[in-house]
Amino acid sequence: MPEGDSAGESIHGRPSAIGNFFKRLGQIYQSWLDKSTPFSAVRWAATLILTAIYMLRVYILQGWYIVTYALGIYHLNLFIAFLSPKVDPSLLDDPDEGPELPTKQNEEFRPFIRRLPEFKFWHSATKGIVIAMICTFFEAFNVPVFWPILVMYFIMLFCITMKRQIKHMIKYRYLPFTHGKRTYRGKEDTAKTFAS
Repeated sequence: MPEGDSAGESIHGRPSAIGNFFKRLGQIYQSWLDKSTPFSAVRWAATLILTAIYMLRVYILQGWYIVTYALGIYHLNLFIAFLSPKVDPSLLDDPDEGPELPTKQNEEFRPFIRRLPEFKFWHSATKGIVIAMICTFFEAFNVPVFWPILVMYFIMLFCITMKRQIKHMIKYRYLPFTHGKRTYRGKEDTAKTFAS
């Protein structure tokens, strides 16, 4: 490979200062993401606060409804991917191709594997809010539109999409919210203990 062809390298083959800066910035960002992984309630609370700040900004500025509509559609797509199984049972023709969801009561329990895991869902939703917030600083994204039509269209789209998703869940008998294996209570031990 000729000198300077790889990303972040200067003409002389040594890493450039700009490349090192962005590499270090990416490492710090990834480190913070890794540290936040176990704290899902805190992550989602921060995202809800960020959403409230964004909505307040849009309300005060009375504009950027197209950006907000696009953000809502993006979040709806993320939510559908979060509710969907990784392997869509309707696409499986051959039962031996991949993992299946149990269809009978006596089948082995298999955990629900999501197409979009919770952490990626949170990360993508938060990035979407930040990008939408940045868009509100540019007048080019403030397209004049009659916002009640967008609200009605979004509500209709949400209802139709969720109806289709719920029908899919009922047809293929899966529930996207599992909390582990079922635990069964045994019989109570009523025998007396003997002291030695």
